[in-house]
Amino acid sequence: MSSTEETSVGEFELLERDGLARLGRLETPHGPLATPALLPVVHPDPERQSCCPEEMARRWGVRAVITSAYITWRTPPLRTVAERDGIHRLLAFDGVVMTDSGAFQQHAYGSVEVGPEEILDFQDRIGSDIATVLDLFTEPDATEAEAAHALALTVERAERARASRRGLLAVPVQGGAHPELRARAAAEASRLGDILAVGGVVPLLERYRFRDLAQALAAARPNLAPEAPVHLFGTGHPMTFAFAALFGVDLFDSSAYHKFARRGKLLQPTGTVDLEGLREASCFCSLCSEHPLTEVARWPTAPREEQLARHNLLVSLEEVGRVRQAIRDGTLWELAERRAAGHPALQAGLLAAMARPEVFWPTEPEARRAFRETGPGSRERPAVRRFRSRLDLYRVGLGSPRTVPRMPLTPEYLARLPAQDRDGALIEWDTPSPIGPVPLELTELYPVGPYLGVDEFASPPPRLGPQELRRNLRPDPTLDVDRDWEPTWTSRQIERLLRWTYDRAVAVALAPELRGERSRRTGRLRRLTDGSGPAFVVGNDGLPRPTFLGGEHLHRLLPTGRGRVVVHADAVPFVREGRSLFSRFVVSADPALAPESSALLVDEDDHLLAVGRLQLAPLEMGRLRRGVAVRTTSHRASPGTAPESAGSEELDEDDEDEQGPPVVPE
Repeated sequence: MSSTEETSVGEFELLERDGLARLGRLETPHGPLATPALLPVVHPDPERQSCCPEEMARRWGVRAVITSAYITWRTPPLRTVAERDGIHRLLAFDGVVMTDSGAFQQHAYGSVEVGPEEILDFQDRIGSDIATVLDLFTEPDATEAEAAHALALTVERAERARASRRGLLAVPVQGGAHPELRARAAAEASRLGDILAVGGVVPLLERYRFRDLAQALAAARPNLAPEAPVHLFGTGHPMTFAFAALFGVDLFDSSAYHKFARRGKLLQPTGTVDLEGLREASCFCSLCSEHPLTEVARWPTAPREEQLARHNLLVSLEEVGRVRQAIRDGTLWELAERRAAGHPALQAGLLAAMARPEVFWPTEPEARRAFRETGPGSRERPAVRRFRSRLDLYRVGLGSPRTVPRMPLTPEYLARLPAQDRDGALIEWDTPSPIGPVPLELTELYPVGPYLGVDEFASPPPRLGPQELRRNLRPDPTLDVDRDWEPTWTSRQIERLLRWTYDRAVAVALAPELRGERSRRTGRLRRLTDGSGPAFVVGNDGLPRPTFLGGEHLHRLLPTGRGRVVVHADAVPFVREGRSLFSRFVVSADPALAPESSALLVDEDDHLLAVGRLQLAPLEMGRLRRGVAVRTTSHRASPGTAPESAGSEELDEDDEDEQGPPVVPE
């Protein structure tokens, strides 16, 4: 095993993620393609292109386009050039070219003059980077019998295509509005395809049936192979990109940029604007700085359409960039909610997505850096519903809670709590969060800790001074703050955080062995140590992250398989030295883990090698052949060497000097 991995055509690597949404890299015959990516639909006839692929690449860095193999095949002059010189020469484009097969024309006109084997062979001959199976387009309102028949024929065609196609193959996922058929289609496409193309949705998009689209994606998503990019046919309007990315869509295609231009419409991330009604300069992009839209509106038809098409494409590409940045920042749900606010139909689609949290939970990260509410719907995000569910289990056996006003979690404030609450009863912080009252020891966890909501500004909590605290919290006059309360609260917080992160048995066994260290500047719990050194580091997400020493404690207390990722023998020496674990060297992983969870890295005999943080979900490990599955954060140093950090946990800037060593020497 080496720190670099050889690449081959068709391999997909997940680089960063926000739940199902991901930044990835697909290897193609024309180089790597970064995803999510927009593939503009271009006509194979250069005379009918509102914006040529060469200009797209030169001006805006477009790396991939999609064109019609069927139109090329049925147009003799185009067919001759494509068969002689290849599709890339026909388009004058040296990037990635995906070709469709005529399924949409078959849907629109009732039939096509070419068979599935013939059109696939044609795509091979013209050098398509990604060829598409000629599937049977299924209308959303087709009966279950009709949809099942079309699916069976599509699978037969895909099997024959897979047997003959050596290059990348896109297999459509049909099934209409029938969840079981969508799920079956997704599983079959995953078995046969390199690109999993969710189809049959253009009528839903055209009719603004985003609720039905969400239900179709929710049915298909759990059965789509994580190692393959997902393409959503026809999602060309920029206001839909964030919504689609939530479901893990990696590739969009757009003919909307020129279709809307022909109608005199401007595409915006928040909706559509009629050029004729535009009276004010509202855009200052590079195109509009040269030719304002109010001026373009007076141009003759042909140049006006070309300029609008360029503008619509530029807006669409910018929105893909925003989606990519939101994935990096962990704020894609927020972006999707903002876009949904632009149209009630899209809001209905987002609500339908939130109604299926189980689709998102397996890849939902343990923590994000931010949670910003955009409206009441934010309180139904999958992360919130998961926290509520876990909180119900956490409260079991802790007695009736006592609710106290919101206050800073510092010893001098906590010392004002009534003495009877120091025995371990549940104390909950009445905070304006999507969850409601939350146990004090959990208020730094996601989504509560970084939560920023409307209530905080509409009804801000009172700022309690010492007099108000004494009046509201009835302090015990016999309590010595320094002597009695801080150690008591710290011990309790340690036990409760371990209970939340692992279980009661681990908390009861391990908490008495640990001592808490708090930040000198913020008062936040920062390290849990035993007699040998730091066992856990508490980062900004509030979770106790184990060092190797902490990993040894957990390895002793957790049952075999719990909290573990099992490492293949070939990678054991490298992981033991602190190297990251690549996906292809994962033997198995605890399915209860999630991205950003801390885990024990063990060999196949359950010997502890290191501690790490998951980059992939357990269901993705081993299936993605490229990329890091677990980033090693702590390992045992070799005898006679100084401790070296293999990674670190994020702390507040003020606390960086307080971070303990994550490596425990022999």
